[in-house]
Amino acid sequence: MKKLENRVAIVTGATSGMGLQTAKKYLEEGAKVVLTGRSQEKLDALKGQLSGDYLLLKAEASSTADSKELIAKTVDHFGKIDILFLNAGIFRLETIDGLTEEIFDEVHNINVRGPVFTVQAAYNYLNEGASIIFNTSVVNVKGFGGMTAYASSKAALRSIVRTLASEFGPKGIRVNAIAPGPIDTPIYGKHNVPQENIDQMASNFPSMVSLGRFGNADEIAATALFLASSDSSYITGAEIPVDGGFAQV
Repeated sequence: MKKLENRVAIVTGATSGMGLQTAKKYLEEGAKVVLTGRSQEKLDALKGQLSGDYLLLKAEASSTADSKELIAKTVDHFGKIDILFLNAGIFRLETIDGLTEEIFDEVHNINVRGPVFTVQAAYNYLNEGASIIFNTSVVNVKGFGGMTAYASSKAALRSIVRTLASEFGPKGIRVNAIAPGPIDTPIYGKHNVPQENIDQMASNFPSMVSLGRFGNADEIAATALFLASSDSSYITGAEIPVDGGFAQV
């Protein structure tokens, strides 16, 4: 029997990278999957890449109205929710002298506010034994210049995981996080600074990783499968680093 047979999963930010690979992995393991993204064009392009029982829904990660609609449409279509992988997020790089309120608010609205209120919208529709998974980052324990907005948003999520694990525990629902290190993912192309700055930063990462390489989206997806399945039935409130030793050694 497949690990997620007949379970219903929502994966936010699923049009590329870690979200898309996780959605594919969930489908392979028998889940019914709702994939979200902010671009209808990108969502439509997935139709030829996916197989199984899935639903494509346009949703802006920072919008509470979109979150409520996402949950309502999921429940209307599939009747229940067993897995929430709150993956949608943005990366912004700005040192404190150039950080603006607009950049800070954009990052926190998408990376923190959106996931929290998606969980709230799903509260009454999560089955006992459900799994909620947040995508954090190793930058919540390592300091890098220019990441005040981004790193603080991921640190906030780490704290929220602990709080929600406490709240959902009595309902038999687990809440955990995956903390990616340097992963070869399109998020590095979604930023507000010159590409050469990003390239220079990225070129330094392999030398800082014990395994000497970038990770890939499949390695995140494998961890997301573990946390979604009964294999992790006694794990909650935890953050699993998938970073090649980047923040561990």
